[in-house]
Amino acid sequence: MDRIAHLLGADEDWRRPPPSPAQRRIDVLIAVAVYLLAALSIELMRSLNAFDGANSWGEVLTQHLVAASVGLLLVFRRSHPIIVAGLATMHLYVMGTLEPLVAGNLVMQVAYFFAVYTAVAWSRDRRALGYLLVAFVLTLVLWLAWMFALSSGLQDMYANLGVKPTEPAGLFSAPIAAVGWTTLNNLLFFGGAVLLGQVAWRGALHTQREVKYAETIRSQAARLRDQAVVAERLRIARELHDVVAHHVSVMGVQAAAARRVLTKNPDAAREALGAIEGSSRSAVGQMRELLGTLRSGELAADGATEESGHPDRAPQPDLGDLDELVAQATTPTCSVTYSLVEESPGAAGAVPPALQLTAYRIVQESLANVRRHSTATRASVVIRVDEELEVEVLDNGAPRPGTSGTGLGQQGMRERADLLGGTVEMGRRHGPGYRVRVTLPLSAQDQVRVPADATGAAGVVS
Repeated sequence: MDRIAHLLGADEDWRRPPPSPAQRRIDVLIAVAVYLLAALSIELMRSLNAFDGANSWGEVLTQHLVAASVGLLLVFRRSHPIIVAGLATMHLYVMGTLEPLVAGNLVMQVAYFFAVYTAVAWSRDRRALGYLLVAFVLTLVLWLAWMFALSSGLQDMYANLGVKPTEPAGLFSAPIAAVGWTTLNNLLFFGGAVLLGQVAWRGALHTQREVKYAETIRSQAARLRDQAVVAERLRIARELHDVVAHHVSVMGVQAAAARRVLTKNPDAAREALGAIEGSSRSAVGQMRELLGTLRSGELAADGATEESGHPDRAPQPDLGDLDELVAQATTPTCSVTYSLVEESPGAAGAVPPALQLTAYRIVQESLANVRRHSTATRASVVIRVDEELEVEVLDNGAPRPGTSGTGLGQQGMRERADLLGGTVEMGRRHGPGYRVRVTLPLSAQDQVRVPADATGAAGVVS
């Protein structure tokens, strides 16, 4: 029995859903059509006097009730498939004995076939279906045995086939041929209904799985799009943080210098104010570029192209811009030096743009931290390009009291490096000063990863 249940799909973790209202309406129409066709078939047979004079109103009503009862069963074929199949089979055996001409016409046989097919195709309890099919087989065997052994079924079959048992013309004797012919027809009838029903059930199972796979793919694609959006916003948040922190820090230093020399050295004050003006313009321009990039991404998501009315964005800073950055960071109270160490001439220019931008932002944030939180009088920036891109920023200062930050800058540096598969070392040196050292593998520049906690890290925006 377990083997039969397994073949029928009892091990599958799926139950076919109940019929929809539209399917129920279709079943009602099928039931009406079956009765009308069966009634037409009965009347055609009556016109040929196939019922041998059984034309009283009671007999006619009985014949039509037999046809109508089968149609009524088909109304519930998908909502209660096992019950309908069992009742239809009982109907076939009982009416096949009491009203053989009605039960044996083509329309009624198709209706019986349809009931068994539906039981296999729509049954939601596959194990119960297995028991039902075994019961069908046993009932068929018992019915055939009763018909041939205890009734006049054999003689009736001779008469229906128009054969004389005393004149065999084939390989088998008349009784064996009659029994074999009836058994074969019933087995084909029953087996065909089961086979087609199982094919329909398997087809529905595969369709449901395909729909589920498609939904999974859609949800994963949506999740990946959301992750990409979060990663891009996180990148822009880091850029904004670094841009604002650097330029505001520069403006603060220059404003302090201008205040000190305003009355003593107007030219120096004018130069400091010019630096403040340039830094503010640069900060506004870079922020506009970053926010414009974000806005372009939103337009592209709506189906517009980035070229529609948007000017080309200025290129992002790279290693070639570090000289200017270091010059801006140099103040009367803190000198900053910069050196580039290349394994071969031109190696820095071959570094991928994503790594160059990351190195620039790390240096920018490190120098901003030196100005805001350190008493350093000297700082150095060293870029080494060989098999890896190494960024090192050193200073000789001590923490300035009362200037502790939020830690978002260092968090941004770690996230930038992690996104490109790099490592970060930050902390106090053995002597005076602070050290930031970041190593970025050149071979991993294409393996950009979405942070595991991208949603939470995106809080840098605020």
